[in-house]
Amino acid sequence: MATTSKNNTSVTKVVIPCRISFANIFEAKSINGGDAKFSVSCLIPKTDKKTLLAIHKAVEAAKEDGKTRKWGGKIPPNLKMPLRDGDIDRPDDENYQECMFLNATSKEAPQVVDRRVQPITDPMMVYSGCYCNVSVNFYPFNANGNRGVAAGLAKSLRRDLYSVDEDLSETII
Repeated sequence: MATTSKNNTSVTKVVIPCRISFANIFEAKSINGGDAKFSVSCLIPKTDKKTLLAIHKAVEAAKEDGKTRKWGGKIPPNLKMPLRDGDIDRPDDENYQECMFLNATSKEAPQVVDRRVQPITDPMMVYSGCYCNVSVNFYPFNANGNRGVAAGLAKSLRRDLYSVDEDLSETII
């Protein structure tokens, strides 16, 4: 899933098979008075070791990138990290139980497609609770005294109309 490249993009990009929550993928929303962004929360079962390992590798690659491009040659302590434990951070939400999760955002609208990579424009077709493959790029940040690795939202592939066991990770770029 992750390969090396000259610009580091492919090693920091992961296609995440997940259940989506807080899906703001058709209309940007402002959160806490910030800039309006498109966003989605990706819920990954803790049993999906393959995806969690791919995310870990991509986050590590983003940290190495940040060491040279953002953080003056060192990886700072106490970085804000994108992957969180639903049992700890959302203990009262049963949808997050036994899941890891991350929030992916973008200033630009993500491309939302079906399994044949045909655009989906109807918000009733992809919504919170759907199972999707979500294309995410991990990148380092250093803004307003905060440092860490964030998840950028690229594409979302609806996958709840067919087997969630079907491997569609190569379906979208």
